[in-house]
Amino acid sequence: MATARRFARWTIALAATGLATAAMAGCDKHNSTPAPGANPRQVTVLGSGQVQGVPDTLTADVGIEFTATDVTAAMNQTNDRQQAVINALVGAGQDRKDISTTEVTLQPQYSNPGPNGTAIITGYRATNAIQIKIHPTDAASRMLALIVGTGGDATRINSVSYSIADDSQLVKDARARAFNDAKNRADQYAQLAGLRLGKVLSISEATGASPTAGGPAAPPKAMPTAVPLEPGQQTVSFSVTAVWELD
Repeated sequence: MATARRFARWTIALAATGLATAAMAGCDKHNSTPAPGANPRQVTVLGSGQVQGVPDTLTADVGIEFTATDVTAAMNQTNDRQQAVINALVGAGQDRKDISTTEVTLQPQYSNPGPNGTAIITGYRATNAIQIKIHPTDAASRMLALIVGTGGDATRINSVSYSIADDSQLVKDARARAFNDAKNRADQYAQLAGLRLGKVLSISEATGASPTAGGPAAPPKAMPTAVPLEPGQQTVSFSVTAVWELD
């Protein structure tokens, strides 16, 4: 009987010791802090920046188009007239390297189907189109008038658009404005939260350019000597998403 009592007291003591150890372990786990930087307090903001510049290049897509009853006549007339346009441009000071052929087509033309539902070829339409980059833009009006005057009724002005040949500085300025805008926003949020802005954790950007000129233009029968043109401005924009740590 005495032995049984001693064994029971020993067992109770061991159980009490185990509970105390478990309680201490649980207490230590509850009060432990995460490793530094594991889950930092963060603020994510979107900043934007824009800068504008005056375009210095006009790009014109123009073509010559003839329709004739046979293939050879259609192609020859088109080629001869387009070559005359190119020669006139180069003679007026246009750099030949800024003239490039963009389209050469030859398509049969059909009559309306007769009672039996068949259509016959009535002729051929040939097109030869070129793209001209004109700079400075002050020369664009004179060059377009020259194209129309040389090409005559066969001239087709498909589109004109303005651009900036070297916009690298505009891109840098827009990027800087976007980042500064994001930083100012993040700093304000940090102050509102009673914290300080820490180090940058990540940056991602999106770009956008807004050219300001041009669209398709159908030539009338007669064109004025000077074609009225306005280059406007070109906008280069950036959007930056940045994440800062909050201290």
